[in-house]
Amino acid sequence: MANAEHSGRPAEILGATAVGGTQARLRAVRLVLWLVAAVLAVRQVAVVLTTPRGERLTDLETWLGPQGVLHVSGSLYDSTRFTGTPFGGLVLKPLTRSAEQALGWGWTFGSLLLVVALGLVAARALPRPVGRRTALLAAPVAVSLLMLSLPVRNALWLGQTSIIPVLLVLLGCFVAHGQRVSGALIGLAAAFQPTLLLFAPLLWLTGRRRAAVSTGVTFAALTGLAWAAMPRDSYTYWVHHMAGVGLGGPADDLANQSLHGALLRLGLHGPLEIGLFLLLAAAVAVLALRRAVRYARDGQLLLAVGITGCAVIAVSPTAWQHQLLWVLLTVVGRAGRRASDRPVWPVAVILVMTLPARMLLPNMAFLYPVRDNIVLLAALAAAIGVPFLTRTSPHYRSPVPTRYADPVPARFRRVPLVPFLRRVLTRPNLLLELLLIRVTYAAYAKVRLAATGGSNSAGRARAEEHGRQILDLERLLHLDIEYAVNHAVVKIGWLREFFDFYYTSFHFAVPLTVLGLLYWRRPADYRWARTSLGFATLLALVGFWLYPLAPPRLMPTLGIIDTVHGVQDFTKPDYGTLTHLTNQYAAMPSLHFGWSLWCGVVIAIVAPRMWMKALGLLHPLFTCAAIVATGNHWILDAAGGAVVVGAGLALTYLLQGPRARTVTAAAEVSSERPAPEKDRTPS
Repeated sequence: MANAEHSGRPAEILGATAVGGTQARLRAVRLVLWLVAAVLAVRQVAVVLTTPRGERLTDLETWLGPQGVLHVSGSLYDSTRFTGTPFGGLVLKPLTRSAEQALGWGWTFGSLLLVVALGLVAARALPRPVGRRTALLAAPVAVSLLMLSLPVRNALWLGQTSIIPVLLVLLGCFVAHGQRVSGALIGLAAAFQPTLLLFAPLLWLTGRRRAAVSTGVTFAALTGLAWAAMPRDSYTYWVHHMAGVGLGGPADDLANQSLHGALLRLGLHGPLEIGLFLLLAAAVAVLALRRAVRYARDGQLLLAVGITGCAVIAVSPTAWQHQLLWVLLTVVGRAGRRASDRPVWPVAVILVMTLPARMLLPNMAFLYPVRDNIVLLAALAAAIGVPFLTRTSPHYRSPVPTRYADPVPARFRRVPLVPFLRRVLTRPNLLLELLLIRVTYAAYAKVRLAATGGSNSAGRARAEEHGRQILDLERLLHLDIEYAVNHAVVKIGWLREFFDFYYTSFHFAVPLTVLGLLYWRRPADYRWARTSLGFATLLALVGFWLYPLAPPRLMPTLGIIDTVHGVQDFTKPDYGTLTHLTNQYAAMPSLHFGWSLWCGVVIAIVAPRMWMKALGLLHPLFTCAAIVATGNHWILDAAGGAVVVGAGLALTYLLQGPRARTVTAAAEVSSERPAPEKDRTPS
C-alpha cells in the first residue's frame, strides 16, 4: 500500500525484474525441451536408418518395392498385405517410383515433419485461456511425447501412413478457415480410415453442420473416385472384406486393439461375436459422442477430439498399433478434485502409450486379458469412463490443495538441497503409486538382466574373477566364513529348510508389507521411506552393472553347496549365466540384505513400541544369515547392501530435509506445552 500511495517506481522495477527473470527461465527451459525433442527425433532417425534394409520400413517395402503390392496388376488385396482403403492405393500408386527412390531418408524425414506438425497443432489447440508457461512449453513437450509414443515409433519403423489421418483431423478442427474446408480435410482423413466418419456427428451436434456435410460429401466423392478408377479393388475392400476386416494379419492378433480383436482373443467367434461387437460398438459410439459434445461445448475441443478418436479405436474392425495416437490426445483432460489425484490420468496415458504392456502389469495368467488389451481399455476409459472436469467446475483450476509439512531447520546449513521437494503429509494416490512402483520394478529387472558383463563366457569369466577378488579381501579381513557356515547348516535339516524358506519368501513380502502399512497408517512416513528405497535400488543397479560378481555357490572350486537351487553342473559352458528371470551375477551389492536392512531401519524409526523395533531389526539379521548359509552371497555383499541403503537414506535427507513425521510430532508437543507464566499473568 505504501508503494502504491507514494512513488511506485521501486516496486515496478522489482516486479519487472522478477517477471523478466521468470521469462528468461521459461525460455531456457523451452530451449532445453526443444533440444530433448531434437535428440529424440535424431534417435528415431538413427534407429530406422541404421537397421538393415529389409528389416526397416517393412510395410512400405511391401507396398512399393520391386515386387510390392502396388506393382501388382491384379487386385491390391490379393495378398492381404495392403491394409489401406482403395483411395489410399489410388493416391500411392502414382508415387510408387518416386517413393522407391525416397525410401529411407526421404520417407523417414517426411514422417518426422508430420509428427512435429501434429505436436504444434495439438499445442495450439489447448483450451483457452492458456498460461504463459503452458504456451511456451506445450509445443516441445507435445512433440517429445509423440516421438516417445509407441504408435509413432511403430509408424516410423514400419513406414506407415497412420500419422496423416490424425493430422488431417486436427487441421480440420483447429487450423482450417471455413467449415467447408474443415469438413473437406476430415473427409479426406476418413477416405484413408473410414471409421473417422464418426467425427461427422461430432461436428453436426456441436453446430458445425456445414463441416459435417462437407465431411460426408468429401468422403463419398473420394471413395466414389476410387471405385470408378479401381472397381475390383473397391469391391474387394468394401464388400468382400467388409471395410478392410481381415487385412493385415489375423484380427485376434495382440496388435489389434479394437473391441473386435478383444472379443476374438476372449474366444468368441461367428455370429455371436459379430452381434456382440456391433452392439458394444454402437453403445461406445453413442456414449462417447455424448461426452465429446459436452466437452466441446465446454470449450475443451481438443479433449472432445481425443474422446471421439478413442471411440474410433474401439469401434474399428482393426485398430493396429500405429493407429492408436488418439489416446495420447486425451492427456489434456483434467480428472480428480484433489491436486494429488490430478497427475493420475496423464501419467497413466503416457505410460500406456510409451511402454510395452508387459512392463505395466506382472506376468500373471489372470492379468493377461487386461495386459493384452491395455490400450483398448485406456481408449474405452477415455471415451466413456474417466470423469473429466468441465471448465465450470470449481476444481478445474483450483483443486483441493496438498497439505505440506512446515519446514524445520536441519542439522546442516544447506539441507534440503532441493527446497521445492517439500514434505507432503497427505496420502498419495494409490493407483498412481502402484503404477509407478510396477514400472520402476520392471525397469529395475530389465537393467539387472542386462548387467551380464557381456557375452555368457565373458560375463562368467569376469564375474568369477571378481569373486576371487572378494574372497581374497575377505581372507585378508578374516571374514571368509561362507564355507563353514554353509556346510554347518547343510548338516542340520530343519535349519537348512528354514534358511531356504526365509531366503525365497521374505525378500519381497516384507518390504511390500512395510510399504503397505506405511501407506495406510503413516502416509507422511511412506513418502520418505519409498524414496529412500528407490535411491538404494538405483545405486544397487549401478553396482550390478559395473561389478558383476559370482556368488559363492557359482565358484567352481570353492565347494559351496547351493541349498536353494540344487547342485550346479559346472561342466556346462553357460551355467550360472543369464536366465529368463534373474541375472545370477547381480550379487554386489546384496539387495536381499539391503532391502531387509531398509525394513529394519524403517520399523525401528516409526514403530511405537520397543518390541516392534527389536522385531524389525531381527529381519536383516536373519536375512544376512540366510544369504550366507544358502551360498547366495558373500559377507561383503551384505556390506555393499548396507552401503547403498545408507546412501539412499542420506540422499533422501539431503534432498528433502527431515522427514515430515518429525515436524508433526514437534508441532504436537509444542501445542501440548503450557503457556509461559508471563503470558498467563494478568496485565
